[in-house]
Amino acid sequence: MTKILMIATNVDQLESGHQTGLWLSDFVEPATEFKEAGFEVVAASLKGGRIPIDPHSYSNELPRVWDGVMEPIHNTPMLSEIDPSEFEGVFLCGGHGAIMDFPNNETIEHVLRHFLTEKKIIASVGHGSAGLIGVTDHNGEAIVRGRTMTGFTDAEEKETGIENMLPFKIEEQLQAEGASFQVGEPDKDHVEVDQHFISGQNPRSSLSTAQAVIKKLRKPQPQ
Repeated sequence: MTKILMIATNVDQLESGHQTGLWLSDFVEPATEFKEAGFEVVAASLKGGRIPIDPHSYSNELPRVWDGVMEPIHNTPMLSEIDPSEFEGVFLCGGHGAIMDFPNNETIEHVLRHFLTEKKIIASVGHGSAGLIGVTDHNGEAIVRGRTMTGFTDAEEKETGIENMLPFKIEEQLQAEGASFQVGEPDKDHVEVDQHFISGQNPRSSLSTAQAVIKKLRKPQPQ
């Protein structure tokens, strides 16, 4: 069975005290698509344990149909305990929490280098692309250099009203590392595919990003 590794943040608040975490649809929608495609979903995080969910990413009670899909984020293994060779793709989930613990992380870099070397799928959505920041290949080059990609934009960050609470902006930082960052309309579905790199701009893009991953993995079978 094809296995997908989904990485989520452990951070539940910004330094300002603003509550954050995983943007729920950035996990639930892709995980649902992957499971319906017959893939096995494994969620992991840097510290392990239950994933904090951004309270702004849902209203009232969570839909009961999400119960089974959310199970992997109730008690995640530590990413350092995961063997990346078991997976065909990695998916970096968004939420402002990811901007705090994903960038410049040695464990994430180790995992992503495996997928890069083996030319496996590296996917991200929204702030999940922060996990690509600071990651270099075996030649010391930023893995985003020359890549056409997207992520949460400066314009969208301004709309959140918390841009001044953030250590950096995704768009600016990825451009600084050499990415060809593509900006779509704010809060609209926008996905970029560059070989085995797949990125979605924002939560509206979660479903389409997952579908692009599935399309890449479903290679034509030999006759």
